[in-house]
Amino acid sequence: MNDAVQAVESPMSVPRWRSLLFVPSHVPRFVEAAHERGADGIILDLEDSVPQDQKDESRRQLSASVTKVGRKGAYVLVRVNRGLRALAADLDAAVIAGVDALVLPKTASAEWVSEIANAVLELERERNLAQGRIRFVAQIETPGALQSLSAIASAHPRMIAMALGPEDFSASVGGAPEFDLLLTPNLSVLFAARAAGLLPLGFVGSIGEFSDNDRLREAAAHARRLGFAGALAIHPNQVAIFNEAFSPSPQELEWARRVLAAEKDATAQGRGAFALDGKMVDPPVIRRAREIIATDPGAELAVESSAG
Repeated sequence: MNDAVQAVESPMSVPRWRSLLFVPSHVPRFVEAAHERGADGIILDLEDSVPQDQKDESRRQLSASVTKVGRKGAYVLVRVNRGLRALAADLDAAVIAGVDALVLPKTASAEWVSEIANAVLELERERNLAQGRIRFVAQIETPGALQSLSAIASAHPRMIAMALGPEDFSASVGGAPEFDLLLTPNLSVLFAARAAGLLPLGFVGSIGEFSDNDRLREAAAHARRLGFAGALAIHPNQVAIFNEAFSPSPQELEWARRVLAAEKDATAQGRGAFALDGKMVDPPVIRRAREIIATDPGAELAVESSAG
């Protein structure tokens, strides 16, 4: 099983999503192979990648698809449609056991998130599902939504992550998905998500570029340096790149272990700040070290063992 295997979680816990892979829900061979891709989460898409005349069949097959893509422990998400009639049909199909989150495209307001949350709660109650277990990932895809990011991020406890949809956002402003256009909206999503305790997902660039591995690897590494936790993938080739880029390197883990070990000694001596490798270490640096360790359970155990 891959390292996306889930422990029993409270509804408010934050998962580790380095890679979330979109899978067109109407293509059986993609659904069958999805669990072998190594992604932390699989997004069964009912929206853009599914032709209009195949959406109903995708909904009918969704329960079986959920079981298939979750076979190795990956989180299972479903991207629903934005239009009211399609959204109602999508929710009826997707609010089922085994679904961990819904991806909400073109999210533009907190009120919209709340309306969907109310509908999901009704379905959970009717179906005797755990209330509040299904979370929301908001895709920000219009310039108008940038004005409501803070409200969207805190719209409902189901909110777990936010991501900019680079292609749709660029099209909505009449531009191309290039770095200069996407940097500011990506940072805006990052700041709003972090302020609300959500996962910021994405990188500064086009999600459609999957053939240039070196370029994608650098974009993902840059995104992690900015503060992003993971990214959405539209091709299996992107998964391994994102998993590596959004994971701490061995050097980072070693540095974090040394910081926390030195902090223990400093605390015993009554010091809140100390020097390590010729650099000052204070609470913000210690926090970064703890966050690095938290992404690697094995490293956390090693720190506890050495501390004992």
